[in-house]
Amino acid sequence: MDYKQAGVDIKSGEELVDDIKPFVKATRTSGVLSEIGLFGGFFDAHFPDHEHPVLVASTDGVGTKLKVAVMAGIHDTVGQCLVNHCVNDILACGARPLFFLDYFATGRLERGVARDVIKGAAQACTENGAALLGGETAEMPSIYADGDYDMAGRIVGVVDKPKIINGANVRVGDVMIGLPSTGLHTNGFSLARAALFPTYSVDQYIDDLGSTIGHALLSVHKSYLHAIIPVLEAGLATGLSHITGGGIVGNTSRILPQGLGLEVSWGRWDVPPIFDIIRSAGNIDESEMRHVFNLGVGMIVVVRPDDVDTTLSLLAQHNPFIVGAIVAS
Repeated sequence: MDYKQAGVDIKSGEELVDDIKPFVKATRTSGVLSEIGLFGGFFDAHFPDHEHPVLVASTDGVGTKLKVAVMAGIHDTVGQCLVNHCVNDILACGARPLFFLDYFATGRLERGVARDVIKGAAQACTENGAALLGGETAEMPSIYADGDYDMAGRIVGVVDKPKIINGANVRVGDVMIGLPSTGLHTNGFSLARAALFPTYSVDQYIDDLGSTIGHALLSVHKSYLHAIIPVLEAGLATGLSHITGGGIVGNTSRILPQGLGLEVSWGRWDVPPIFDIIRSAGNIDESEMRHVFNLGVGMIVVVRPDDVDTTLSLLAQHNPFIVGAIVAS
């Protein structure tokens, strides 16, 4: 018996590394001091533009959106979703990304699938100005079924200490400005799949969506980095909230000082039609929809009332809208 007979193909894994080297090389930034293949990635921690640089780190996954990717046979978007999700998380702290590490695990390595997933991650790294510094591919038969895989990512960014955003400056009267999501992003897919797939097939075209169910669900989780940077540079944001699992209230409440609450103006923005289809298919209560899904709001910027017009102007090309206000709880 050998390792391949036991379910692990080392040669295929080595060939995958060769496949992805061009994608990884394209993400290289000035801080990268190593090539992939070593036991660790090197990044130059010299930040001359920062008075007091603080590293900000986050880790996340794509959840059961991966099941939809497997059902649809579309794998290049989930890697983008993973990177963009992680970028948004540290962006909500005021940080810009430096480098990203990925972890890809599967029951049986299918090079084409893994290549597409990592290619998507590399594409998003390039778009966000982050280096894909390294990663790990694990083939684990009996842990994952053939055809299934999981992916997680870790990101590290930097922010000047005086410019950290943690919600401490949020106060009563501040206004919440929303930026639209592209759909579910990377949260709520267990409920969405349970609601949709007894009725719909993944390749079923829906007129209201202008696409198949699968394509609508696999819309890339949007990065808000380039939209938010001008707001950060202008020093306008008192708080930032990345709307993921827990919805608008669950996530934005995380950045509120004690004694403050949210007044959300539900119905003030356009909700993507995929949410109405999920709600109807699963007969899901509106309160549950608000608790689970972003409902069309991907990122919230909290600003002083006097700064609303300026912020809306800076965000104009990204279709901003008023979500609500900060109130006493």
